[in-house]
Amino acid sequence: MTQQRPPLPPFDLDSALAKVQAAEDAWNTRDPHKVALAYTEDSVWRNRDVFLTGREQITEFLTAKWERELDYVLRKSLWAFHENRIAVRFQYEWHDAEGRWFRSYGNELWEFDEHGLMSRREASINDVAIQESDRRWFGPRPEDERGAGRDIPLQ
Repeated sequence: MTQQRPPLPPFDLDSALAKVQAAEDAWNTRDPHKVALAYTEDSVWRNRDVFLTGREQITEFLTAKWERELDYVLRKSLWAFHENRIAVRFQYEWHDAEGRWFRSYGNELWEFDEHGLMSRREASINDVAIQESDRRWFGPRPEDERGAGRDIPLQ
């Protein structure tokens, strides 16, 4: 039996916002095994120029990502939704092993199965070097910064 991962499609505004926040919270744990459980066993990904299929490849990819992108902190923002699909904008900050800081800007397209698991993820991402003093986020989103109307800045 497939585990349910609420909220389930079809999405309305509240359930789409909840799904986006749940994804942000999970990714901010930087736990590849936990994050991979939100995807179907045969989930298909495009992440930049990398194409993946299945939880095992997703887990391997995320493990390498968070070994390379240190002190990773993510913010996601709902862009649009329809039935079983959600589009998001996101930004995350991280530094490399040499201490150089980056803010990564991106967009994702998500498609979910009837159990609320993500079956498809397409991500386009660009990295911009920043100074450590330009960082915006220092940990997961606090409760008072959650919910509708909490968009992320463009620059």
